[in-house]
Amino acid sequence: MPNDVNQQIIDEFRANGGRVGGPFEGARLILLTTTGARTGRSHTTPLCYLPDDGGRILVIASAGGAPRHPDWFHNLLADPTATVEDGTFTYRARATVLSGPERDEVFARAVEDDPGWAAYQAKTERVIPVVALERTSGGPPDAPSLGAALVRIHDGFRRELALIRREVATTGPRLGAQLRVNCLAVCQGLHLHHTYEDTGMFVGLAARHPRLGPTLERLRAEHARVADLVDQLRAAVGDRAADPADVRRRVDQLTDELERHLAYEEEQLVPVLDAMG
Repeated sequence: MPNDVNQQIIDEFRANGGRVGGPFEGARLILLTTTGARTGRSHTTPLCYLPDDGGRILVIASAGGAPRHPDWFHNLLADPTATVEDGTFTYRARATVLSGPERDEVFARAVEDDPGWAAYQAKTERVIPVVALERTSGGPPDAPSLGAALVRIHDGFRRELALIRREVATTGPRLGAQLRVNCLAVCQGLHLHHTYEDTGMFVGLAARHPRLGPTLERLRAEHARVADLVDQLRAAVGDRAADPADVRRRVDQLTDELERHLAYEEEQLVPVLDAMG
């Protein structure tokens, strides 16, 4: 895309916690900052991505089916370290160019999810590369306060579950491989977040604010309920003969109950966290 269009997307993304309008509205989008192979300067590019196993994310160097690889891909070949902004976190990542059967399997998964990738491949003689980005370091969410950071994390889950809900609602008679990965990735993210809260944040809050005891107990109980729903969803998508209607029902239930939980947690804890500075 032209640099001015890219910059508009970048500015909107950063101003709205990863949300943008236009052709990328509702898409899974990151900002990828690489080091120029020739110039040594930083270059930021908005890219669509796919969740992957093990916490990685995948980006595809399609360049819209152009005859040459995009600049960001050449930059990663020269220096595989990069910075990723996902709307919630900014973190350092290491890029690995997938090859052989692994690349082909992932690209086929992407095509099944969105035939547009196949259209791009058909336009060019080059084999479109697939790159895995794996987090190597990073800090807390980019937010002005602890309460705002919690809301930013929650909004990330809200955004991802809304995407999955839409994807499941429009899937065909069987569940696609990428949709399974999307579901499993958000399940893993929820598990890690709630584990951190139960063993870290809630412990600290209980020590500083004993009056929060009943609230924290309720939140822990809700975590257990969400974990049960997550396990049910994992089991459903792990079944190769999964009924999309059953998966849709489980996603809807998880999304609805999680939203009530997140809203209560924000109501109770955001003022306390913001007062902590």
